[in-house]
Amino acid sequence: MNEKNSVEAIIEKHEASGKYFDINGIKCFALDQGSGEAVLCLHGVPTSSFLYRKIVPALAEKGYRGVAIDFPGLGFSDRPENFDYSFSSFAKFGAEAAKNLGLDKYHLLIHDVGGPVGFALAAENLDKVLSITILNTWIDGVNFIKPWPMRPFENSVLGEIELATLIHTTWQIMFNKMGVNDSSGIPKNEINAHLDILKRDDGGDAFLKLMRNFDDSKEFRSLCYKAVQEVPYPVQAVWGADDPFLTLDHHGQEIKKAAGLSKIHELSSRHFLQEEKPLEIVEKLEEIIELSKQMMPR
Repeated sequence: MNEKNSVEAIIEKHEASGKYFDINGIKCFALDQGSGEAVLCLHGVPTSSFLYRKIVPALAEKGYRGVAIDFPGLGFSDRPENFDYSFSSFAKFGAEAAKNLGLDKYHLLIHDVGGPVGFALAAENLDKVLSITILNTWIDGVNFIKPWPMRPFENSVLGEIELATLIHTTWQIMFNKMGVNDSSGIPKNEINAHLDILKRDDGGDAFLKLMRNFDDSKEFRSLCYKAVQEVPYPVQAVWGADDPFLTLDHHGQEIKKAAGLSKIHELSSRHFLQEEKPLEIVEKLEEIIELSKQMMPR
């Protein structure tokens, strides 16, 4: 195997392309490239800013500032044992990260767990948000039922066992079944890097804490709705139409109804559409940025 294409080399390259910063004593990591209007990218699980490694530079090339942060407990950010691994806590962290990185206003690109986190962040910082682009996620936490691959992680023993069985071989199978329609253009070691980044330092312990801390309260759902209803900025949904778990027919339509959208932009991909359709996502971001400029003159 070519050493520069090994999993370790891929991870090192990703780390070298980003930067570290500090929030309340927590060492945090972000990809931060380009200049111009900022797009703040929020990842879900079991991923990190690595999922946006194609989108951030593409945004920079288009004349924007692409920023993808790693939440505490994931990616290259610290994994403190006593951190509050809840959606509300992550939302506050995201707002602090944006402030620390000098993002006075920003467009949001949210996905998976980064969806409810991003909705809460936006609802609590309406004056900072210029637009929201929603990738495969959910907004109604009260009625959200975790897809079956996520359920074992809820249990204190079964979750640890499930995480231990996730190795490169099994992760490749999962990635191909739920992540993308066609992985032939994605090097296997880039796929494997997602798993190695997840398990670095703590073996995934912080990830398990997050998986056992989903907010299903009516209060949090109302907060999420506040981010997409009667807001001054434009909102759009871009969906990996073949996602077998966060489906277009259920979760996509849920988002469409809650946000009052006229349509959902469908892409031929599954859950990790950032891997398979990064340029198409950037194209939709360009469109909503222009719409935002019309709705909210700078």
